[in-house]
This record gives sequence, structure tokens and C-alpha cells, in this order.
Amino acid sequence: MTRKFKSLAVLAAGLSLALALGGCGGSKSGGGDTVKLGGNLEMTGGSASYGISSKNAIELAIKQINAKGGVNGKKLSLVVADNKSEATEATNAMQKLITQDKVVGVIGPNLSSAVIASTVVSGGAKTADIAPMATNPKVTVDDAGKVKPYNFRACFIDPFQGTVMARFALDTLHVKKAAIMIDNSSDYSKGLAQFFKEQFTKGGGTIVGEEVYLQKDTDFKATLTKLKSAGPDFLYIPGYYQEVGMIVKQAKELGLNVAMAGGDGWDSAKLTEIALPENLNNCYFSSLYSPDDDSALNKEFVAAYEKEYKAKPDVFAALSYDSTLLFAKAMETAKSTDPAKIAAALEKLDGFTGVSGPVKFDKDHNPIKAAVIIELKNGKQTFRTKVNP
Repeated sequence: MTRKFKSLAVLAAGLSLALALGGCGGSKSGGGDTVKLGGNLEMTGGSASYGISSKNAIELAIKQINAKGGVNGKKLSLVVADNKSEATEATNAMQKLITQDKVVGVIGPNLSSAVIASTVVSGGAKTADIAPMATNPKVTVDDAGKVKPYNFRACFIDPFQGTVMARFALDTLHVKKAAIMIDNSSDYSKGLAQFFKEQFTKGGGTIVGEEVYLQKDTDFKATLTKLKSAGPDFLYIPGYYQEVGMIVKQAKELGLNVAMAGGDGWDSAKLTEIALPENLNNCYFSSLYSPDDDSALNKEFVAAYEKEYKAKPDVFAALSYDSTLLFAKAMETAKSTDPAKIAAALEKLDGFTGVSGPVKFDKDHNPIKAAVIIELKNGKQTFRTKVNP
């Protein structure tokens, strides 16, 4: 997931801090009986739904780990810093977690631009960060194509996700003409749109219209009217649930009754509240996880999450839960709470299976894993199919 950078100034500030922190990874929490993990999460702002799910799942995982004796005889604890769903605030949050709270590793943010902005701090401090749902390739690889040694993710990347939905539209829904609505303030949205468009046209489809909007826009009727006149039989909206909900609702009000789809940014209970259940039919989104997956590990996770929070886990919960288990496994393997050693153990990790499936990082610190297509029926999520890499 991705949000727009607000300021380049914070990057310069973060770089200065990172240079000052370089090489100090070994001085983190872990010397006592408790090891601190950081959560750089969207607790407020436009994507608060994601951060709340992540926090819930991390706390559940830590509770379960501690109940079994912790890691290497030490208990885990979570320190959360609110990044307010903004890239600049994510950098501030990363500074606080590493310099003040002395965490040994960080989970989050979920938004790609927020992760990219804060990597200069975590990388400079040699502290591993696992982004549960940040799908932009630049989260783990810099502009020169060099892997960032302390950045990992628990999700697939945008090229795969955009390609998956294009294949589904062509091969399963048998659509021929697609229109695209892109959040022009989001690297995530632009990336998915690009890869969807490439695969869709390569497969014989035609893009009949392409329009942009910005985060926090609320009136999409003029744009939708223009797209409707182009005669699409499919509308691809790779955005976030806030704007997507309004777009879907307004499209149906205008009589644009075509199949609609997007990416994992749709995955929030808030989507149904905004769009209304009756408008969320013949709608689909790509994701990494379905609570209906019938693996024994996932069934246990869903039952525990529902008992704790009276709701089914979403993909942000599942990937944050797995991120916590990944850190625990890395600490166990490294037999250390030194952040640099934890990062090295993550890089070499093998044989790990989480609730979202097996995880083994490739050379760019991306896990190789399947995608699922979720179908919405009167606003309720149902598992439609799984697409392997």
C-alpha cells in the first residue's frame, strides 16, 4: 500500500539521523527479561482501519508467544507509534521507536510510501523492519536496484497483484473493455494500474478510459460519467477503501453497473459502510489472505482473533500476525536480540509457514506466495479463487 510523500525535508532530517545512528544497532532493548518490538502503524488518519487490525494481530501473536515461554527465555512486548497514515509521520514514528523506545525490530507501516520514507532511519540504525502490506517494489529495493538490507515485507509486490487481476478479468470474467480510475496521490494505485494495464492489453483487452483522482476527493460523478460514456464492461479501481467506497456507490447511482475490482486496499469493513452493501455485488479485489482458508493454522488464528476482538481478521491482521511470528523465529534462530543479527536471520530464514502461507524471502526480501481473489456479495467477502505465482 502507498501514500504520497508530503515533504522532502523530512527525508533529509531522517538521513541525518540515520547517519548518526549507523552502527548502533546492538544497543537496543533486549538486555533484560523483555524484548521490545515496535509497531509503526496507522492508528489515526485515513487508513486507521489498517493500523488497528495490525495492532490487534501483533498483540495476539505476542500474547500467544509469551504464553509459551517467549523467545529464548525472554518475553516480548509491543510499543506502538502512530504514523497518522502519513509518510512524514512514519519517519518521525520510526525515529521515536528506534532512538527512544530502543526496539529490536519494527513492524509496519502498511502504506508503501510511508515505509519508503522511513527506511532511511531504520536502515541507518541497522534495525530490521517488516512491512506487512507495503506492496511497492521500492520498499525493499532502492532506485539503483540494490536491496535494502534491513527492509522486508510479508506481502507480494504490485507487479504480481496487478497482473493477477488482469488475468482474472480476462480469463474468468471474460471482459474485453476496461476503464481505470487511479489515485494520483498514491504510488500504490499508480503501480497497480500500470501492471494491470500492461497485462490486460497484452492479453487482448482494451483500455477504453483512464482517469485520475486524489486522496480525500469525495465527488467522482463527473469522472464516472465520462468513463461510462466510453462503454467499459469492467472498472479497475486500485485505491483505498475510503475513496473506493464512494466511487462504487456513485457509479451505481449513475447506472454504471459493470464488474468492478481493485487491490488489497479494498480490504476493510469500512468499505461496506461507505459503499453500502447493495452496491457491492459483482465486485472483486486481489489479496494475500482469506479468513476462509482451511489450513489448520489459519483456523486456529481466526478462532483466536474472533474470540479476542469479536470480528474476523482481515489481510492486515493476518500479515501483521505473520510478521510478528517472523521476528520471533528470527530471534530464536539468531539466539540474539541484536537488531543486525535478527535482520541476518530473516534474510536466511527457511521453513517458515504463517497463517497466510509459507514464507521464504527472495534476493530482494520479497516473499514468494500466492494471491487470492475475494468476491463481494452484498458487501460480504467470499473466497473466489487462488492464483499461484
